[in-house]
Amino acid sequence: MKSMNAPARARLSLLTAMIIWGSIGLFRRFIPLPSGVIAEFRAVGGAAFLLLLMVFRKDRPDLSAVRKNLLPLILSGTFIGFNWILLFEAYRYTSVAVATLCYYMAPMIVILVSPLLLHERLTGRKLICLLITLAGMALVSGVFDPSSGKTGAKGVLLGLAAAVLYAGVMLTNKRISGVPAMDKTISQLSVAAVVLLPYVLLTESAPLAAYTPLCIAMLAVVAVVHTGLSYALYFGSMKDLPAQTVALMSYIDPVVAVLLSALVLKEPMSLPGALGAALILGAVIACELPEKQK
Repeated sequence: MKSMNAPARARLSLLTAMIIWGSIGLFRRFIPLPSGVIAEFRAVGGAAFLLLLMVFRKDRPDLSAVRKNLLPLILSGTFIGFNWILLFEAYRYTSVAVATLCYYMAPMIVILVSPLLLHERLTGRKLICLLITLAGMALVSGVFDPSSGKTGAKGVLLGLAAAVLYAGVMLTNKRISGVPAMDKTISQLSVAAVVLLPYVLLTESAPLAAYTPLCIAMLAVVAVVHTGLSYALYFGSMKDLPAQTVALMSYIDPVVAVLLSALVLKEPMSLPGALGAALILGAVIACELPEKQK
């Protein structure tokens, strides 16, 4: 039996990373700790795993490139840390599906501000996709479903706030140049761990009784698997796949989250919500497709 070629292995690695990321909301449901504590463990564990991986591979970090991009790395790392807190809080106040779909409005936010910040042209197709995602967001948010209540609205707002910070990460990353992907991720996770630590110590705490063996095991999975391993798989796949393929396959993550929300957690989704989910995912994916050259 022939071994799998490089592009096929890369697709499998990327698919695995997307499935792992799509399941993080499921794990958050069963960790009885404040969101900041979970984010701190995730940042520390993810950075430690990737550092050990670099040592195992005998890779040398490009410290010169990191120093040249220190400011955007610090800024993006800060965004990442607080973005995780907001997303984990969103999971508490609304369904995993709705929180994830709100979070995946980030690419649309980038498209909206790109003409101002990056001087990129807003094409007609992107504008149509943006309007469709806004309509989908209105359906998902529950404004047409009075039974969703104030709690659901709070979850939606937290998810959208997380999306704003994630968009900040995407925009800041465009200012980072010459830094290898692994070095960049380790730097950002390390910054997130340092920035979040005072916040967690001052504002969030949990009794020692909350750290049960199951809780610690779940934290380890989120830190090592959902962060360290998944980032390694993600960046390892990028060198053998076109950027367009990576971008399109990234939307397997919210699809997995929606499916797990319905099938495992049994979280209900109304008909307007399901229609909104389809509109958001369809429009965001359509925006990633290459446009025909005139």
